[in-house]
Amino acid sequence: MTMGAPTSARRPLDVTVVLFDDGLSSTAVMPIEIFYAAGKLWNILHAKPERPPFRVRTVTIDGEPVRSPYGLSIRPETAIDAVTHSDIVIVPTSGLDLDLKLVEHSALLPWLRRHYAAGAYIVGVCMGAAYLAEAGLLDGRIGTTHWAVAGDFVRRFPQVRWHPELFVTEDQRVLCSGGVGSAIDISLYLVEKFCGHEVALQTAKALLLPMPRLHQTQSGYAVLPVSRAHEDARIGQIEAWLLENFRAEISTQQLASRAGMSEKTFVRHFKAATGRLPAAYVQALRIEAAKVLLEHENRPVQVIAESIGYSDLAFFRSLFKRATGMTPQQYRAAFAPISVRGHAPMEFHVAPIAAL
Repeated sequence: MTMGAPTSARRPLDVTVVLFDDGLSSTAVMPIEIFYAAGKLWNILHAKPERPPFRVRTVTIDGEPVRSPYGLSIRPETAIDAVTHSDIVIVPTSGLDLDLKLVEHSALLPWLRRHYAAGAYIVGVCMGAAYLAEAGLLDGRIGTTHWAVAGDFVRRFPQVRWHPELFVTEDQRVLCSGGVGSAIDISLYLVEKFCGHEVALQTAKALLLPMPRLHQTQSGYAVLPVSRAHEDARIGQIEAWLLENFRAEISTQQLASRAGMSEKTFVRHFKAATGRLPAAYVQALRIEAAKVLLEHENRPVQVIAESIGYSDLAFFRSLFKRATGMTPQQYRAAFAPISVRGHAPMEFHVAPIAAL
């Protein structure tokens, strides 16, 4: 990424963080604390002069306090209309009922457009990207969001070039991040962009935070559906059978015979119902099973690969990395609890399709 010059010799940049009712407060609070700490906390801890490069303020649509779904109330400094200038605007998550929230917060949309036109960087954290897309700021641009809502966002905002596998995107002063924890990633990314790597690193160290995950992907975090909803009973029966037998070597002809169809007809019906070809479907089941085992067992990766139907370790590693963006070892390091290392192997179950 291209870094801006450090801001110590310039005026502090104005950061405006929007607050919503019913949102996950951390997607607003983490940016507030990171921008507030930049140039300050590290210096305080080392008895050096404070050099804050940012001024942070909080706003709501009407200036009134907001309340999270778990009862946390936050009082803003002011209403959005009182803000005449901002260099950076942070839009966090709101409630999951996006249809309702986009209407409730419709006054935010022209306000975002005005600040973007005036030169501000506009940032959507997790589902906050929906407000950027609804305002038209992401039209023709790259964006990301939480993997679980990515499909809905693709349908709602087809003009956006969605990349839900990424944690952070930036395209012409419009930035998005995927997932709650990515509030940290995108905030430190901006600290680094405007203040340089050293200030960002000091900020991360002072707060005991990791530096941004710019070269990782979300796909390892996603429990993606193996199949989409459908009403093809014969294909549903095949899917149920595969849940119990995905470890075995299975040919498409065997599946077609089990379904009472010709191979060509079966492949057509299976792809129409599930969105995947049979071989890709089996691979997806195996990868989901591998994730469960890597999260809960300390057996060697070779043994896990063999237990789900892959004798070729290199081939399994290649498939796993293509599906998750991580090697099996990286996935285990990211998601397995420390206590697992001392546990004996456990039984596992691949969840039914409806629960995946």
